[in-house]
Amino acid sequence: MPFKKFSYLSLEDCLDENRNMALDLPFSQNTAILKRPVDIGKYRTSNSIAIHPMEGSDGNGDGSPGELTQRRYRRFAGSGAGLIWFEAVAVVPEGRASPRQLWIRPQNVAAFRELRESIREVAITQSGDGNGPVCIMQLTHSGRFSKPEGKPAPILAYHNPYLNRKINLDPDYPAITDDELERLEEKFEEAAIMARDAGFDGVDVKCCHRYLNCELLSAYHREGRYGGSFEGRTRFLLNVVDRIRSRLGNDFIVATRLNIYDGIPYPYGWGVDREDYRRYDLAEVMKLVALLNAREVKLINITMGTPYYNPHVNRPYDNGGYIPDEHPLNGVARLIKGTSEVQKAFPDIKTVGTGYSWLRQFAPYLAAGCVEEGWVTFAGFGREAFAYPEFAKDILVNGVMEEKKCCISCSKCSDILRAGATAGCVVRDARVYAPVYAQYCVRGENQT
Repeated sequence: MPFKKFSYLSLEDCLDENRNMALDLPFSQNTAILKRPVDIGKYRTSNSIAIHPMEGSDGNGDGSPGELTQRRYRRFAGSGAGLIWFEAVAVVPEGRASPRQLWIRPQNVAAFRELRESIREVAITQSGDGNGPVCIMQLTHSGRFSKPEGKPAPILAYHNPYLNRKINLDPDYPAITDDELERLEEKFEEAAIMARDAGFDGVDVKCCHRYLNCELLSAYHREGRYGGSFEGRTRFLLNVVDRIRSRLGNDFIVATRLNIYDGIPYPYGWGVDREDYRRYDLAEVMKLVALLNAREVKLINITMGTPYYNPHVNRPYDNGGYIPDEHPLNGVARLIKGTSEVQKAFPDIKTVGTGYSWLRQFAPYLAAGCVEEGWVTFAGFGREAFAYPEFAKDILVNGVMEEKKCCISCSKCSDILRAGATAGCVVRDARVYAPVYAQYCVRGENQT
């Protein structure tokens, strides 16, 4: 079906569309199932709701959490979500996506520890969660999307003609060397130790949305140790996991937010059908997940696409800069069903799903159905948490989400982030973010 903006007035409207499009998405009104706790190693979450790593680009210049960062996570903590997947934290300064991206280093571990303790205290006080949420720190290197000084300073895994066009890269621009990648493995290891020292329960070795680690997965034409073969292309991720595991043991959670489909034509895309890039092919993905599983990676946050090339793939929307050639519910179904295939193949891995937010107030019913059917372990919400930070409490207590509080998938939070400013919900948190949007997206000013 062609693109159509959200227009459902009732759950029955959603169900009718689901049937008419033959998508077979498992909607359920048994939202109480989202109260189910989940064990991850020695940790137990209080429920099956997760908050995704939504980047606010509002840290301090030294990489520590800023005032708005702290505000955002205190609001998330009060929601009662059992799992908070902390946003991208750079492991080296040159890998920051903006001058305000978080960056963990010895000088600011105490600041991250203070925020982690604040999350626990707010959760216990406001949501009654006796232990507070399980918190995962996402460790990142932005690769080709690095802008540590506010201007593009890309660090390439290899040249990709589809993505090169986005930043007008010279074909002679150098790629990162094998020796540099090997040194970077150590930086991820060091960052994981600092995250542990800051009180986080685990780390995510970020491997999604075509940042450096993810880009290596499709480096079919890269020569050397980190490209070409499947073993070469997955070497960096697996080496980092091995390093962290060897230093911190099995009690510390080692996770990954993993792209299972890029939506970029082969041989420049990962998880794509070689004949039709609009379809996913999970053969190599399953092979990689098996290797992660053998390394005791028991928590995987699954996603698709890249916000820099095909944002409708990773977050189906009503407005987003262009009109996709598919109905947003098709995009929701792709995210849901791709996750379900991984979950069913690896039932002992706890998966975090995505793709619910476009459905607004009807999202809890799809989330509940996916958990009920064993398609996913956690229902993860990202931009919804920007717009409606108390969404989890409303689901857990009342079984519903309020229509007038929901994200409307207008993409303004992403517009702000792309403009280099501090990101949040322009519509539902207008007092803070409407002036930012007016300054950087309407008037087109630059922030450095």
